[in-house]
Amino acid sequence: MRIAFLGTPEFTLPTLEACARSGELVLVVAQPDRPVGRSGRPQSPPSVKWAHEHGVRVEQPEKVKQGRLAALLASAQPDVAVVAAYGRILPPDALVAPRNGCLNVHASLLPELRGAAPAQWAIARGYRKTGVTIMQMDEGLDTGEIRLQREVPIAPDETGESLLGKLSVVGAQALTEALQLLENGKLSRKAQDHSKATLAPMLTRDDGRVDFGRTAHECDQRRRGFTPWPGAWTTLGGGVLKIHAAEPILQSANQPFGEIVKLTQDGVYVACAGSVWRLVELQLEGKKRLAAGPFLAGTRLQVGDRLGT
Repeated sequence: MRIAFLGTPEFTLPTLEACARSGELVLVVAQPDRPVGRSGRPQSPPSVKWAHEHGVRVEQPEKVKQGRLAALLASAQPDVAVVAAYGRILPPDALVAPRNGCLNVHASLLPELRGAAPAQWAIARGYRKTGVTIMQMDEGLDTGEIRLQREVPIAPDETGESLLGKLSVVGAQALTEALQLLENGKLSRKAQDHSKATLAPMLTRDDGRVDFGRTAHECDQRRRGFTPWPGAWTTLGGGVLKIHAAEPILQSANQPFGEIVKLTQDGVYVACAGSVWRLVELQLEGKKRLAAGPFLAGTRLQVGDRLGT
């Protein structure tokens, strides 16, 4: 089976390797090289570096419409294209260029969590499980037929970063199985129930701003889900205060939301909706990340002070 792969970042590499193991990998398509770091020098995406190392044809088109991407895919004559975090919307002519169309490795149990950040929002919204869907791509936003799904539990201390790592491995395993079934003509199709769809939109910096009007448990879910970016942050004295580690405390607080109710060597205790959030590792803008004790030693923070104002 001839396979084309469309993907860009590092966490797609297990999927790319699964393609190489499952058939003849004839083409890797990725985003163009971009400036990285302080030097501003253009660097190739991880998928491109992998392809060069393994002698696979690479294409990095600036534009994909007006038949450009469709022509690239057609030139490789793939039986199927696999798409994982390519970073571009595929035009209709590209979706049908491979003989069996395009399969997407999506990091949720569709139709739940359609969109750009399903793993992060699964944690932020308190899901206990998520998974991977191998989807037949169509012109909609993650609306295509379900070809195969695998569940993944979400650990109590899960972060967006750790969950993406798990899902990338499970996604590669699911894709391997799906490609084998496809080759044998046994890969099932199931239409999505669009009435059950939820969205997981692209993250913005403001998603990380802490709303102390939520419960401490909800605040911590969002902190973990949005790790490493945009993280959880609030303001203190006009500057940004990042919250790297924290723990919800099962006790009520009558103080205004965001008010500091206790200061100890093991935490900064802040009032949330009907609960208290213990901030364990913090970082003031332009300063080092510190545990609560050393952090307090370098500030004038007092009980009664309020964060986020």
